[in-house]
Order: sequence, then structure tokens, then C-alpha cells
Amino acid sequence: MVPKKVFFTKGVGKHKNQLQSFELALRNAGIEKCNIVNVSSIVPPNCKIISREKGIQELKSGAITYCVMSRNNTSEPNRLIGSAIGVAVPRDRKHYGYISEHHSFGEVAQKAGDYAEDLAASMLATTLGLEFDPDKAWDERKQEYKMSGRFVRTQSVVQTAQGDKNGLWTTVLAAAVFLEEK
Repeated sequence: MVPKKVFFTKGVGKHKNQLQSFELALRNAGIEKCNIVNVSSIVPPNCKIISREKGIQELKSGAITYCVMSRNNTSEPNRLIGSAIGVAVPRDRKHYGYISEHHSFGEVAQKAGDYAEDLAASMLATTLGLEFDPDKAWDERKQEYKMSGRFVRTQSVVQTAQGDKNGLWTTVLAAAVFLEEK
């Protein structure tokens, strides 16, 4: 199976039971009805990125559904947690792209998203043979990648939350969900 489509989603859930907080995060993300199989980090060649709304409409209850997922949880009151997915897609759609996952504690959404996007872009850059200085700021490298003409898109999807003040389990997730062509 080589997926033809991918969409990005995120969710948060809180419950006294850890597993149920994860289930509620899946519901919030719109992917609770699937049997999730975690896979690694490749966007297949010619894989179309579609909207969350369109992707969720194509899901089938009980289907084995492949995704790259970042997941984090805590029962510590007020602790900031985050999950992020970054993606980098090459201009040449016959070449594969990358998805990265990042989960963090104490990191705001913008920082977590930038980090995940940077990871995916750096992996793609190395496979395309692009030279880059890993010590440069992400914003600077992002411009260099785009100016090379070999990247068409980088983005991230992030979910952050503070641990429930009463100690309920809080789960956050971000996912890239793969779909087959209908």
C-alpha cells in the first residue's frame, strides 16, 4: 500500500483514566473510529495533502488507518505539554517528502511547531543534497530551502494543553493520517 492522500489533525482530551484521555484526544482529532497503526516519516511521492475536513469524511469506521502520530500526556496539574507534526514536501513530486514528530514539556505551540517543521525540512534537505548550516535559525534556513527551488511546502500542526488543574490525565496529539485512493 502506498498512500495517495494525507491530512493533518490534532486533538486534546482530559479524563481520570489515561487511556480514556487518549480516546478523547482521538475524538477531538476526528480519528477515533479508526484502528490506528503508527508508521514512520515518509510522505510518498505524488501524495496529495488534503484538508482535515475532507480527510475525516473519507475515514471508514474500523478501518486500519496508518498515521504518523506525536502523542504526549500528563497528570501533573498545570504542566504544559505539546505534540507537533512537521512536514516538508519537495517541488519534484516524484520524490518523497518527510514528516517528523515532536513532543515536549514546557514548550509553547509556536516553538514546538517550528522545531517539528525544522526536523522534517532538515531530513528532506539532506536527501536532496542541499547544504545547510544547522546552527542557523530555522527562519533563515527555511528561506534558504525555499529559495533553492527544491522545496514546495513546509508546515506544522501542533496541539498544546496545560495539565488539568485537578490532576486528570491530559493527552495531546498531532497526526498525519494517510488515505488510499477511493
